[in-house]
Amino acid sequence: MVLVVNATGQLVAVTLGNDVSSRSIEAENPLYLPQAKIFTGSCAIGPCLVPVIDPADLRDLVVSLAIVRNETVIFRDSVAFADMRRKPSELIDWLFRCLEFPRGVLLMTGTSIVPPYEFTLKVNDKVIVDVPELGSLVNSVKVWNTKARAVTEGALR
Repeated sequence: MVLVVNATGQLVAVTLGNDVSSRSIEAENPLYLPQAKIFTGSCAIGPCLVPVIDPADLRDLVVSLAIVRNETVIFRDSVAFADMRRKPSELIDWLFRCLEFPRGVLLMTGTSIVPPYEFTLKVNDKVIVDVPELGSLVNSVKVWNTKARAVTEGALR
């Protein structure tokens, strides 16, 4: 989930997000996590913004992740937003404690969904992040400049 927050720290909308990490870089040292996320296509957001009237309504949402290879689902998991460790208000509060965002900010909440460590994406895999109330974000792994990268391919289903 991605929280869309205005300059005063108010949650105004939500959307979906998919941030991909290079496990080979991250595995060398957990401190390398920032470097493991800085390649083209490593972060996709969409397919739409859904205004938030009452943040309590987010508790009813369920985030699902599916990875499809050769038209077969090879990984699937889901998590209720209500079961996540931090509430949106806590995440926003911590983010705004020391930083200013004059135009607002997009805050990726993260989830508890992580494929097993030995799993790796392959070219042409499709990664589908789905919340029925928000739509589906579909990314395909592509080769570009000889490096596999996840790029946004689709939008709302």
